[in-house]
Formats: sequence, C-alpha cells, structure tokens
Amino acid sequence: MPTSYAQRHGLKPLGVGIGLRREFYAQLPDISRPLDWVEIIPENFLTLGGRPQRTLDACVERWAVLPHGVALNIGGPEPLDADYLSRLTALVERVDAPFFSDHLCYSRLGGGYLYDLLPLPFSQEAVEHVVPRVREVKERVGRPFLLENPSYYARMPGGTLEEAAFLRHVAEEADCGLLLDVNNVYVNAQNHGYDPRAFVDALPLERVVQLHLAGHERQPDVLIDTHGAPVCDDVWALYRYVLERMGPVSTLIEWDQDIPSLDAVLDEADRARAVAAEVGTR
Repeated sequence: MPTSYAQRHGLKPLGVGIGLRREFYAQLPDISRPLDWVEIIPENFLTLGGRPQRTLDACVERWAVLPHGVALNIGGPEPLDADYLSRLTALVERVDAPFFSDHLCYSRLGGGYLYDLLPLPFSQEAVEHVVPRVREVKERVGRPFLLENPSYYARMPGGTLEEAAFLRHVAEEADCGLLLDVNNVYVNAQNHGYDPRAFVDALPLERVVQLHLAGHERQPDVLIDTHGAPVCDDVWALYRYVLERMGPVSTLIEWDQDIPSLDAVLDEADRARAVAAEVGTR
C-alpha cells in the first residue's frame, strides 16, 4: 500500500472513541472506564458557554477531541459559508484537533438548511464541483480534513461513476482523507444490491483515517441508517474485514437516537477495541 494520508500528516491511530452527546455531559468527563478519544458535532459548540463549554473543556483535558460536522455543505451549489468556516476554524484550534471531518453530501439549498445529508450524483461533474471546495476548506481551517461516505436511498440523476470510484476521485483530486462509515457501507450495499467487501476493496484505503460504527433499523424492504441501535453482527464482521485490510485505525461508536446509558455505549466501544486487538494479534 502506498504512503497513507495519515502517515503524510503524522496522524496515528487514536483507538476507539464515542460521541460527546448532551445525555453524557454530567458523566463522561469523570469516567474511569477505558476510552481513547471523543468526537463532537461542532455545530453544538460553535457558540460556547455554560455547561457545554465546561464539559468540552473537561474532555479536552483528558482525550483527543475530533469535530465531525453536519453543516459544511461541501457538495451544495452555493458558496461555502465564510462565517461558519471561521467559527469552525476557531473551534478546531480551541480543541487542538489533529483532524476534522464532514460528509460528502449537500445539506443546504436556497440559503436554508435541509436538516438532512443528501447524496450527490456520482459523476465527474460533481467531482469537479466538490474538489475546489474541499481545497478551500483545507486552506481555511489548516488541519487534515476527511470526508465521510453518506448513506443514501436513491441514486441521484446524472451519475456516471460507481460510488467507490466517485469517492476515490474526490479524495485523490482534492488530496483529502476519508472517514469510512462501515455501517453506511453495509446499509447502502443491502439497499442497492452490491457486495460491501468488494466496495471496500475498491476504495483508496490509504486515505482512510477514521471509521464509524453505528446501528440501523431493518424495515421490510429497506435498511434505515438511524444511529439508534447497537452495531449488528454483519457490520461487526465488515469492520473486522476493514481492519484486516488496513491495520489499526481510529474508530468511533456513533449513537445519535434512542441514546442508551453511557455504559451501554462504552460496552460497544469495548467490543470494537477487542475486535481490533484480535485482528492485530493475527
């Protein structure tokens, strides 16, 4: 495998982390259970003050903190939001994040937020639109930047590329990293009828810096990416496959709906750590 994006930027695997959610503000900073790092949704902390700021500061003292955004709108038709980028840059610097991430999607239209992460057409035209915007973000924020593969339920009109090829073109032409959401790979593969392992094999894995693991909802004719359930056995198997291909990589347990106890989320993190350790001893 060629020199990886992480190696070029001096990024080392961080282990296994969980998301800092409001439900965990009181408990998380003082836990004694193993935890390697914390991910935040930056939009929740761009205006700091009060309890969120105190909790974030306490986490920064103990762990690496990585911002993972939902509002960058990297694929949208409108210019990037300069005010948002300024505040994001300040937050990234405040927590001294080794890298930050967002989704390869669009989330704004006509000046308004859509409150969803909508897929782009898998086309060369979309690549050419996104690449200069990624370069602008990298220049403004000044830290390594990752894009996540989103879940989607319909292929957008105008697509001429396979999804993995689209991700490869964007990452290589913009020279950014990838955040590989393993659950999204599985959900998309089931919904659109492709082999998730073949999809992983087609990716530029040397650009993957971080993984997400999450749960989904199974309905009669579709899987819904909810982030509201434990990681299923098939996703754990796919996670193992990715680690066997890549070696150690920073991994997050992502749980955003129907959030259980902090111990339940940490149990999932312990399982991810155990899988990684088992793969690493082979």
